[in-house]
Amino acid sequence: RRILRLAEMCRKLETEEEKVLPFYLSSLAKGEQQDAQHILEEPPEEPLARAVWDYVGLERFWQRFNKVKLEEKALEKEREALSRRNRHLRELLGQYLEGISVSQEVLDKPNSL
Repeated sequence: RRILRLAEMCRKLETEEEKVLPFYLSSLAKGEQQDAQHILEEPPEEPLARAVWDYVGLERFWQRFNKVKLEEKALEKEREALSRRNRHLRELLGQYLEGISVSQEVLDKPNSL
C-alpha cells in the first residue's frame, strides 16, 4: 500500500508527455481492446491471479522502468559509436598535423607528399 501511495504521489510529477502519450501502441482492434479491458476489470478466480491482482497498480511503474532501461541501452550504444568516431577523428587530425609540421621525427618517417 505504501508503494502504491508513493506511485500516486509520483504521478503528479510526471511530464505532460508521460501523462498523455502511451508507452506502447496496441496492435489490437477496437473491439479486441474493449474485450481485453472487460476481462481485466473482472476479479480473478485463481489464487495466483488474485495475488497478482493486488499489484495491478504497479503496471505503469514497470512500463516506465522498462522504458528507461531501453533508453539507457540505446544511449550506451550511441556513446560507444561516438567514442569510436571520436578516436577515428583524432587519428585523422594527428595524421594531418604530422603532415603539415616539419621536425626531425617527421622527416625520418615516410611522407606521402
